[in-house]
Amino acid sequence: MKKNLILIVAALFFALGCSSEYEILKSQENISLTADFSSRLTGETITFSVKNAKGDDFTADSEFFVKGVKIQGNSFSSDVMGTFEVTANYNGVTSAPLVITFDEEPQIHFRKRMLVEDYTGTWCGYCPRVAWGIELLHLQTEDAIAVAIHRPSSNVSSPVYDPYNFPEAAELEATLGAAAYPKGFLNRTIRWENPEPDNIAQAIALTQGENPKLGLAITSTVNDGKITMDVNVMFGKDFSNNLKLVVYVLENGLVYDQHNYTSYYNDEDILVNYVHNHVLRGCLTSILGEDINSTLTKNGETFTRSFNVNIPASVANQANIEFVAFVIDQTGKVVNVRKSTPGKTQEMELL
Repeated sequence: MKKNLILIVAALFFALGCSSEYEILKSQENISLTADFSSRLTGETITFSVKNAKGDDFTADSEFFVKGVKIQGNSFSSDVMGTFEVTANYNGVTSAPLVITFDEEPQIHFRKRMLVEDYTGTWCGYCPRVAWGIELLHLQTEDAIAVAIHRPSSNVSSPVYDPYNFPEAAELEATLGAAAYPKGFLNRTIRWENPEPDNIAQAIALTQGENPKLGLAITSTVNDGKITMDVNVMFGKDFSNNLKLVVYVLENGLVYDQHNYTSYYNDEDILVNYVHNHVLRGCLTSILGEDINSTLTKNGETFTRSFNVNIPASVANQANIEFVAFVIDQTGKVVNVRKSTPGKTQEMELL
């Protein structure tokens, strides 16, 4: 029965423009290099860690290199200001480079987070692959924020019907140049390499390195069917480029059967009563972003966008709402992102 379903869905994928890039690829070993700080004052210490895609810690058995020169242990300090490229090697596998900075004077630095947008569907048998990758990613870091964008049809008679379909995402998808499903994008514009569960290091790397110099904090309440929210954006340097704000309303705990043609989730053909989390239910700005006043994007300034709107009609249970706000640059890439739940008053994540 499962093979018949796979053939049927394969035909549908062909009709939707699917290509061979969605085949399951051979697993490969990758390692993730992380640091406890991206920037510190001269004389202070930055400590490094190494893990594989499953979250196994290989720090003690790894070698670390700063500007190509091996260091002792897994910590580094500099008495002079500057930017340094760091790599790690474990068992012949070299990590992606990581950039750290030492300053002589205090600077405004923000915690760096990254966005995963998972284009998925309950009908899509290969989509659990990306969901599994997100679960592995969340085991390694709290700095990855996931959004499940369900596609592509609200027509109950369609073979690609999804009860959580978000039609407004079509405009965003058109900018990506990537057909078919599944597809995961990191910080909106970077394709998460397939198979995503074997490429956790690619996602982790986007939580590291150069400080974003921009932070967000959300204050919100949900009462009587209304969302009242302030999204604050603080700047640690002058931004002259065009910045845009995007604000999502997500919902957790949505239960609906999920097709599964992968080996993940115990190789079960249909994941009965699968719990769908981080599902995009509404966008309080344009999905492509709302302009931020350029006169307020200067070092030390804070931009505030206030909302007083109805809860999206698609939300089934307001108790399961969460919010995601992020800023994109002129290329559409995410600069920084923040998640919150109703009733929270967040502070800026200053380092």
